[in-house]
Amino acid sequence: MLTVKDVDVSIGATEILRGVSLDVPSGAMCGLIGRNGAGKTTVMRAIMGALKLQKGSIEFEHLDLGNSHAYRRAHLGIGFMPEDRRLVPELTAEENIMLPVWSTRSEGAEERLKWIYGLMPEVEEFRNRGATTLSGGQQKFVAFARAIMCGTKLLLLDEPSEGIAPVFAQRMVEILASLKEEGESVLVAESNDVHIARLLDDIFVIERGSIVPH
Repeated sequence: MLTVKDVDVSIGATEILRGVSLDVPSGAMCGLIGRNGAGKTTVMRAIMGALKLQKGSIEFEHLDLGNSHAYRRAHLGIGFMPEDRRLVPELTAEENIMLPVWSTRSEGAEERLKWIYGLMPEVEEFRNRGATTLSGGQQKFVAFARAIMCGTKLLLLDEPSEGIAPVFAQRMVEILASLKEEGESVLVAESNDVHIARLLDDIFVIERGSIVPH
C-alpha cells in the first residue's frame, strides 16, 4: 500500500529525517510513535508532498509519489488529518468535510458522508455550525472526518488526540477501532501508543529523525 524507503528530508539547512523507512500494508493500522520534535509531522508532510525528498522514495500502490503533484494525493484516495486541523474558518463543519471531494469531484460523496456521520454522529449534530464556533476537540473531529472523506484507500493521522480533553481523546480511539473493523489502511502518529497499542498491527518508533528498534 504505502512504502517509505531510505528517506532523507531537510528543512532549510537542517536535516530532519535520516534514512526513514516504513511500510503500511493494505488494511493495516500502523503507528508512528515518537516524542515531540522526533520527526513524525515531517514524515507525514513528506508523504503528502509538502516537503521535498533529499534522498529515498515514497510509493503508494506502486506509484512514485515523488513524481506526483501534492494535490493528487486526494485524487489517489489519501486522506490527511494535520495536527493543527487547518479548517477553513469561513465554512461550516460539513463544508470543511466536503472540501476534498468538491476538489476531486469524486462520485458517491453523499453516501460516504452518510457513512461518516454513522461513524461519528457527534459531527452530524454540529455539521451546520461555523468552524470557528467549534471547540478544539470538535474541530479535531471535523478534520478527522475530512480526512476520512477523501481517504478511501489510506488515512494519515497526525497526533489526532493531541491537545484535546480526555473524553475527546477516548472517543478518537473508539473511532479508530471502528475504522480498523472496517479494514481501513491507517498510519497514525502519536507521542505514545498507550491508548492505541491494541489497535496497531505494526509500530515504527522514531527518534531524532530516524526509525529505531523497539
